[in-house]
Amino acid sequence: MLHDARVPRLSSNRTPAERRQTARQSGRQRGHGPRDRRREPAVFVPIAVTAAVLSAVVLLALTVGRYNVPLWHVVQILAAQLVPFPVEASGTEQNVVLLVRMPRILLALLVGGGLAIGGAALQAIFRNPLVSPEIIGVSAGASFGGALALLLGLGSVLLVTGSFVFGLVALATLVLITSGRGGTPMLMIVLGGVVTGSFFSALVALVTYIADPNTTLPAIVFWLLGSVSTATFTKVLVALIPVLGGAVVLLALRWRINVLSLGDEDAAALGVQPRPLRWVVLVAVSLIVAGAVAVSGVVSWVGLVIPHLARMWVGPDHRVLLPVSFLLGGAYIVLVDTVARTATAGEIPLGVLTALIGAPVFFLLLRRNRDRIWESA
Repeated sequence: MLHDARVPRLSSNRTPAERRQTARQSGRQRGHGPRDRRREPAVFVPIAVTAAVLSAVVLLALTVGRYNVPLWHVVQILAAQLVPFPVEASGTEQNVVLLVRMPRILLALLVGGGLAIGGAALQAIFRNPLVSPEIIGVSAGASFGGALALLLGLGSVLLVTGSFVFGLVALATLVLITSGRGGTPMLMIVLGGVVTGSFFSALVALVTYIADPNTTLPAIVFWLLGSVSTATFTKVLVALIPVLGGAVVLLALRWRINVLSLGDEDAAALGVQPRPLRWVVLVAVSLIVAGAVAVSGVVSWVGLVIPHLARMWVGPDHRVLLPVSFLLGGAYIVLVDTVARTATAGEIPLGVLTALIGAPVFFLLLRRNRDRIWESA
């Protein structure tokens, strides 16, 4: 039977030289080939635009609330922290901006940005747009740690510590489950994440079952729903170390994540070892998720929806997608938290609003862009 030269060979039948050639061509399209270096300045345009949007959202959040502060006073207060000069704002306004709203906004920015960049990285290494940080089970482990600390009445410091420690325990459990032989690496990681998440979710259910319904149960339920209402600069520092550390690792690997998103065969043909790189990304995302859940509880849908919105705008090039996802996720959570604390007399849990907004938005995205939302990723 004659072979038509116009029909490409299947991936499993290609020679190593053909794989390398295909990988190089795909790499240029994704932004890590020589042909794309002439477009370097264009990389920073969407990042700068997103940073400007984030700055505007932060200024809005600093002005809006139960105690409104004029925008000009907010600008003066912030500028006076850099260059001391007399401001027109009263002492109460300065305390509201610097001591009440600023730590809350910074914490919301870290949580939203961390979950968004983690979701974008996971979707790349798994080559699946439906993957979110919850798939690796770290979120459930951190939730159990926080719920257990509330049950035992250990205080806010041990609450954060317990959440972070049990998030790392969940990661260690995932490593233990996937360390055996057999099965494909990605399939084993997904199954290990499902097992780990289910186990720790059952422990969370057990904690809520035995908690006192009059004292500890309401606190556990409110914390599990997600909130940054108890934000302090200490909590910001606690979240800053793992979230920013993990984000820096992901940004440093953005070129290799581009290669890994092509598939294991093409990545190996370009000299990237898929399995070690995938685990480095998983550990970085786990640190981010554990740090975020430790200070805010469970905030869902951010790591799933925000990377989709960013990818629709800037494309699948992770040199741009990762920083834009971080900035866009931070702006999103800051805006949602502003709504949560101003919409009603009481405070709406952050996780409730993100789910109410994220689920229908994600449904509309899939309906309108199901044929092209992942075609080039």
